[in-house]
Amino acid sequence: MSELDALVDELDRRLADADAALAAYYPGDRGVRQPVHTVYVPADQYDAGTVRGWAEEAKAALGRHGGSAAELADALELPAGLAVEVYERVRAKLDREPIEDLRIDFEDGYGTRPDEQEDAAAVDAARSLAETVKAGAAPPYHGLRIKSLEAPTRRRGVRTLDLFVRELAGAGALTDGFVITLAKVTSVEQVEAMMLVLSATEQAHALPAGSLKFEIQIETPQAILGADGTALVARMIRAGAGRVTGLHYGTYDYSASLGVAAAYQSMDHPVADHAKDVMQLAAAGTGVFVSDGSTNVLPIGEREAVHAAWRLHLRLVRRSLARGIYQGWDMHPAQLPSRFVATYLFYREGLESAAARLRAYVGEGESGYLDEPATAAALAGYVLRGLECGAVEMSEVDKLIGVDAAGLTKLARRPLRS
Repeated sequence: MSELDALVDELDRRLADADAALAAYYPGDRGVRQPVHTVYVPADQYDAGTVRGWAEEAKAALGRHGGSAAELADALELPAGLAVEVYERVRAKLDREPIEDLRIDFEDGYGTRPDEQEDAAAVDAARSLAETVKAGAAPPYHGLRIKSLEAPTRRRGVRTLDLFVRELAGAGALTDGFVITLAKVTSVEQVEAMMLVLSATEQAHALPAGSLKFEIQIETPQAILGADGTALVARMIRAGAGRVTGLHYGTYDYSASLGVAAAYQSMDHPVADHAKDVMQLAAAGTGVFVSDGSTNVLPIGEREAVHAAWRLHLRLVRRSLARGIYQGWDMHPAQLPSRFVATYLFYREGLESAAARLRAYVGEGESGYLDEPATAAALAGYVLRGLECGAVEMSEVDKLIGVDAAGLTKLARRPLRS
């Protein structure tokens, strides 16, 4: 054995623990699609027709206030050259898949009710969701938000989760797309407690160990900066031990907790940017998705008010996308048009440039860029996200880049799922 071989063997021994920790804590992309939004519906307003009802309301709003590509382009100041293709794709999306991720809300959107009332709502909502799952009509991602594990709401949150899962499991309607959102997390210990709750729930309803997943809602300052001065959100992901799938920013609870006046609480306030920067850093490389929050300015009322709300929503969604946050919340059916317009515009505007750079990267031409592997992966991830949400078609990927879906996925460094 040479001296160099001996040295490297020694490095392997010294770094074995660090190597194992890196692989365990930063496994990379999970190999699944990230939804572009999460739609929140209060539990008492949800039934098996909710998704189709949202689609019809969204299409009606688009018809009333943006009845043609030209009309919508004028109202939202869209690039003329992209208006038609974006508009037609949005209309098709509202028919095909109006909601990508649905969350039946038993927290702030539902409020505090008598126990027997929430019990009944949990059972009814779960049965309705099961009906849509079995009919193939449920959004690809779906689930519920429960009340927090803080002392006043702890028992209620756990009971609602148990009732909901019992109904879904009994109906054979628990899917890989099922996810639970845990609200107002303030400590690592609450994440550890949620792990115990999920394990007990799986045992109680004969579910495979580790099958229940959850998202952490970041809407308290304690989640961003603990009493010891550390960023607890990173420790929360680690405590989740593979069950945590997302970090969701809560715009209004978080801003209010920091004393921001109501008129200035927004997704683009500096305190929001700081929180989301910390969330992105904590989630990087872990396979955990980051989601922005919502805007409470709804596109309802007179035409001018609807257009103004759509312009605001479009700007905020595009801002999030540009910052590398590919998901947000929608709270009203009339927000779906502006969500998909903003999202599709983001992917359509950059498609040709990204495709040219990828084509050059795989050795099929020149782009004027010397892209490194990490940048090529980001370019491929961008195109892949556009493909998954409907902004881009596979025929375009083949024509512009010269790769198939598997090739694009490999370039994006996303694991191929069998």
